[in-house]
Amino acid sequence: MQQRYTQVFAVPEFRAVFAAHALSLLGVIVSEIALSVLVYDLTASPLLSALTFALGFLPYVVGGTLLAGLADRFPARRVLVVCDLVCAVCVAGMVAPGAHIGVLLALRCALALVSPVFQGTRMATLADILGDGDLFVLGRSLLRIVSQSALLVGYGLGGLLLTVVSPRHALLITVATFLASAALLRLGTRPRPARGGSGGALVGDSLRGARQVLADRRTRVLLLLFWVPPMFAVVPEALAAPYAAALGAGSTGLGLLMCALPVGTVAGELYAGSRLAPATRERVALPLVSLALLPYLGYALHPGLPLSLLLLLVSGAGSAYTLGLDQWFVAAVPEELRGRAMTLLTAGLMTLQGVGMALAGVAAEFAGARAAVTGAGILGTVCCVLLAGAARRTSATAGRPPGDRLATERRDGADHDMTGG
Repeated sequence: MQQRYTQVFAVPEFRAVFAAHALSLLGVIVSEIALSVLVYDLTASPLLSALTFALGFLPYVVGGTLLAGLADRFPARRVLVVCDLVCAVCVAGMVAPGAHIGVLLALRCALALVSPVFQGTRMATLADILGDGDLFVLGRSLLRIVSQSALLVGYGLGGLLLTVVSPRHALLITVATFLASAALLRLGTRPRPARGGSGGALVGDSLRGARQVLADRRTRVLLLLFWVPPMFAVVPEALAAPYAAALGAGSTGLGLLMCALPVGTVAGELYAGSRLAPATRERVALPLVSLALLPYLGYALHPGLPLSLLLLLVSGAGSAYTLGLDQWFVAAVPEELRGRAMTLLTAGLMTLQGVGMALAGVAAEFAGARAAVTGAGILGTVCCVLLAGAARRTSATAGRPPGDRLATERRDGADHDMTGG
């Protein structure tokens, strides 16, 4: 039976998680803008100002790898509330008068270390609250829709906020949003026991969990399907400023180029979540992931602003493949590893998007923005087609326990097909 978004909101615990997500996301956006402006005011350095944004990506891989064990060895509600409180304390430290630039950047790194643990634990908690069926998929979709919508309005509202208050006062708003998120999660969700880690030191437990998750070929392929397409998809956004300049589109054109991909993503998710049955979403997932980056090839035709926007909208709509991946991933990961697996997923996703932005800049430096986007479309499509083929081959064993799948793959030599060794 097909579920609807309204049925997800009918679950009281999800409403609390949803509201907490919106609040913490608001806090993150305000803190990124305010901290960037504050660092520039203190240093007059565009490099250090930009570095505050980069630090939102780089520590993800560290926190998501070395701290992932927290998501399973402690009760989820406690982990979520403590993460929000740690974030509130970090931002409060940024507000302190006379805080040195090194302290500000270190606190920014601390926020990024905590984020993958929080997001991974929250994803695993959704499966506890909504089950691991269609309601979970729609719940994940709603959280992504909020995140994409925040990209459309959040930075603009943050900029307006800074015309009224100072950066340090804006950071106080972030402290309040993290505290409100913690209160919602503490009061709006019920306690559940820890899933249990493998014991021992936290870092060792986290690394063992990562090895266990990555040991299963099906899970490995699904993780790559979550990570690789966004790494290429961010290229037009990363190069929107030079591309808009090349078109002579001005600041209005730049804003439209930055909005087009998120608008397409939200539209695609809403349509797939509300109009397609679960079986259909799974059936179209691999074709969609194979085609999602193809519109970028249109940049080779030297499109004007309207056609460029259309290409980005269509590509964004193709990201509806994630609804099918969500269902496969939660089914592939054993429950006792779910928190660590979700944390690893989040860490890889954010890290590779940061890598994609950096590589886009390098490519554009040598070949220009248009050629860089076209190249991302070609190379990304090839990678996605190969990964879709690998996912299709693993689907034959998808319904079996991980141990059975691993045994079959070793007999068939399938592991060597994927890793090359």
